[in-house]
Amino acid sequence: MIIQKSYKFYAAHRNEQLPDKCHNLHGHRYGVDCFFEVERDGALSTLFGDFDAKIEPLIKQNYDHSFIVNQNDPLHETMLEHEKRTGENLRMKVLGFPSTVENIAFQLFGEITELGFFLNRLEVRETDTSVIQYTREDWVADCRRDLQQLEEETKSS
Repeated sequence: MIIQKSYKFYAAHRNEQLPDKCHNLHGHRYGVDCFFEVERDGALSTLFGDFDAKIEPLIKQNYDHSFIVNQNDPLHETMLEHEKRTGENLRMKVLGFPSTVENIAFQLFGEITELGFFLNRLEVRETDTSVIQYTREDWVADCRRDLQQLEEETKSS
């Protein structure tokens, strides 16, 4: 059985690797639709509130009204220097890769899975007309790819 839950958050990001408008710092109202595989146990499977109790804090504390940034983006270092200089604490969700919607879906999929839920897929809406569907198969393939890269880096060290 599949249960769908929807969440939203507002965040800024940029894609430092693109030579177009997305290279600039800009924001989105993201929509995240989670599709959970659940087992029915009598009249119930999982209470909707069980999802919300874990996922809403994850999103609110880490993504909402934050700057989603690649740790290798020069702007990240500038933001850290600004924090150090001013004492200001800027909310940043730091990723180990560019902050594309595909990579945000990968990150969210892993974090929600770590909460103990079995995701079938995520749909991440970056704009009203642009949605990415990210499946469990996508996540498994991406995790395997990351492990292979790590093994190759370890062998060459």
